[in-house]
Amino acid sequence: MKKPLIKVVFASLIGTAVEWYDFFLYGSAAALVFGKLFFPDSEPATATLLAFGTYALGFVARPLGGIVFGHFGDRVGRKKMLVVSLMMMGLATIAIGLLPTYATIGVAAPILLLVCRLFQGFAVGGEWGGAVLMAAEHGDDNRRGLWSSWPQAGVALGNLLATAVLWVLAAVQSEAAFNAWGWRVPFLLSAVLVLVGLWVRLSVEESPLFLAARSAMPARHQPLLEVVRRYPREVVLAMGMRLAENIAYYLFTVISITYLTTFAGSSSDRGLILGALLIGSVVQFVVIPLIGALSDRVGRRPLYLVGAVGVAIWSFVFFDLVGSRSEGLIILAVVVGLVLHALMYAPQAAFFSELFGTSVRYTGASVGYQLASIFAGALAPIIAIRLLGDTGSPNTTAVAIYMTVASVLTVASVLAARETARSSLRHDRVLPRTPDPGTHRPAGDEKESQHLGQP
Repeated sequence: MKKPLIKVVFASLIGTAVEWYDFFLYGSAAALVFGKLFFPDSEPATATLLAFGTYALGFVARPLGGIVFGHFGDRVGRKKMLVVSLMMMGLATIAIGLLPTYATIGVAAPILLLVCRLFQGFAVGGEWGGAVLMAAEHGDDNRRGLWSSWPQAGVALGNLLATAVLWVLAAVQSEAAFNAWGWRVPFLLSAVLVLVGLWVRLSVEESPLFLAARSAMPARHQPLLEVVRRYPREVVLAMGMRLAENIAYYLFTVISITYLTTFAGSSSDRGLILGALLIGSVVQFVVIPLIGALSDRVGRRPLYLVGAVGVAIWSFVFFDLVGSRSEGLIILAVVVGLVLHALMYAPQAAFFSELFGTSVRYTGASVGYQLASIFAGALAPIIAIRLLGDTGSPNTTAVAIYMTVASVLTVASVLAARETARSSLRHDRVLPRTPDPGTHRPAGDEKESQHLGQP
């Protein structure tokens, strides 16, 4: 592998890990302390539900972030947008760590919390598409699944870092100390991580595929309009493929924290579930690149289908294992769940990148990915808590059925999509058909597409 590609993959991994550390940290804090600190007048389950309401609204901002960052990423470049998104995410996360609580400023506290969460959602909405495209467009066609999976591993690494910091604090602090000030520490630590991420990202080169395509783009290039006109089917398929993957992830991470600490146990079990999530995140970080490489050999669709069916089946036993309060069984539940999730998530970056042409790839991949997050990840904790119902007798079967319905929709979307492994990214349905004679190549599978030459 060439040195520039190693640098790009590393930059995508680190930058994505930092952004998702910030984003996941909020979800864990919502499950553990935000209900008590920002909605203290509510009954515990209701307070948690309100905290997850602010959590969910962050997902609403993600498609807007995907559209805005995608628009400029397809017009001025991927690298610049990744730097802006990282800075925005870092500032919002640090601000959360400095927020006064309800006891100090009353109703203004949850309002400010919501504003910070919206900025987080907007920033992360632009992060994913740019990070995976930098890896995909620098890499080669035969190993794109491997290179593109590293930003996905960065998501697991971000969750690992967030969980690790919370786990350490839970181990060394009393619950009273954690609620009083300890919860702020992970948010403030984001400042260090953001500086590291910026240093790495500023050192990489722009995508060569984008640079080759930019000269042929129309002067008034409108990526979102072109996606709507020329790639509506691909956007819908990407959204469908996201449902089971996104819901499963929050089921096995955020919802599991709430289930054990509120429904099946108590707040004293906080360290138990965080420890299991820590181990699960390590395992997922390792297996994602391996599965990405495997998708280059066997294809994206077979692995995705196995993962979608697997999470549906596992959801029927997951809560019983977590509810056992046995350390070994909880670790088993989380690890298996996250490995099944990885079967979808690892090939997803390459899969979605391959669906769209170069001049709209940032916008198309981001919109499909982020729109689905509203209906999947944003609502998953709220729907799951509602379906669980009474804290004394939670209805875990209803949550498993919810997961199964999402899996059916994802399976249908994968079956409707064509296999894209080892296909070229040098194509476009948008650019005018007047390429330089020296860079023109015959059209392949998609007859309406212009194929771009080597930069």
